[in-house]
Order: sequence, then structure tokens, then C-alpha cells
Amino acid sequence: QVQLVESGGGLMQAGGSLRLSCAASGRFVSINTMAWYHQAPGKQRELVASIMSTGSTNYGDSVKGRFTISRDNAKNTVYLQMNDLKPEDTAVYYCNARILVRWGARWDAYWGQGTQVTVSS
Repeated sequence: QVQLVESGGGLMQAGGSLRLSCAASGRFVSINTMAWYHQAPGKQRELVASIMSTGSTNYGDSVKGRFTISRDNAKNTVYLQMNDLKPEDTAVYYCNARILVRWGARWDAYWGQGTQVTVSS
């Protein structure tokens, strides 16, 4: 069974930094795109940033220039470095990954349990 386990959330003042980590574990043969989403109360879950296995990245407009996504393929881990945090970044952050559990199977999307990030003004 595949699991994504996030860590690194917490409370931070505006202007501060946090680093989130998400490690994939279990039985699988390959990971394609890894991504971070966030969901604020009463709002839809939206993409923060994504990174392909090639290293190509994509960012949501609200975080461009402040957040950096990276991954360590040897550790099956994706990171989100969040700088210059703003109160509007407050949300639950979810890790997402497209994973192939065996050759010949389809790629499936997996989600972490979420980690709370709260930014105070």
C-alpha cells in the first residue's frame, strides 16, 4: 500500500519561512509528477506547485517568486520551501503524487493526510 506522509507545517509570522516535506513509501515502481495543493476553509483545493520527474516545475500565481518546489528521487520525497509567508497562505497543505504500483498498471493519484500551515499577521 502506498502512503504519502507530510511534515513541516506549523504556525509562523508573516514574512517568515517554512519547509514542508512529503515522503512516499510502500510498494511501487515509479513516481511521476509530485505536487502540493492547499485548501483554505470554505475554499476549493488548489494547486500550489508541481514538479515532474524530469525536474520541470509549475507554480500557482499566488506563490510565484516566494515558494520553491523540489524533489529527491532517491528518497521519493518532495519539498516545498515557503518564504515570505503571508496570512493568505494559511491553509491545509496536501501532498499529491502520481504513482505506478507495478509495470503495466495505470498511474494513480495518491494524497497525503495534510498538514496545517497558519500564518499570523
